[in-house]
Amino acid sequence: MQIQINTDENIYGGEGLSARVSAEIHTRLDRFSQHITRIEVHLSDENATNRAVSTSVVLSKRAWRRRQPEVASDHAATIDAAYSGAAKKLHHALESTLGKLDDTKGGDTIRTGRQ
Repeated sequence: MQIQINTDENIYGGEGLSARVSAEIHTRLDRFSQHITRIEVHLSDENATNRAVSTSVVLSKRAWRRRQPEVASDHAATIDAAYSGAAKKLHHALESTLGKLDDTKGGDTIRTGRQ
C-alpha cells in the first residue's frame, strides 16, 4: 500500500508529519492492504489568513480490480485530529464496502422453508 501525502502552502509537510500520518493510516487500514493500491492524503489549512485554525484532510483510496475510489474527509482544529478522523471514516467505509463483497450467496436466509 503506497501512501502519498500532499499539503497546501500553509502546512509544513516535513518528515515528522509524514511519519505520523503514515503510522495512523497503517494502524487503521493495514487490514485492507490487499484491496488498496494507494492512499492519497490531502492536508489543507482552511483559515490560513485568520488566526483560527481549521484543518481539512481528504483521504482517497485507490483500489485494484476496477473499483471506484473511496473518499473520506474530516475537519478539525488540529492536523493530527483531522487525519485521524478521516482515517476512522475511511476505515468504516472500507468495512462496509468490503464486507458486502465478502458476503457469499447461499448463506443463511429467512426463506429456507419455501413450499
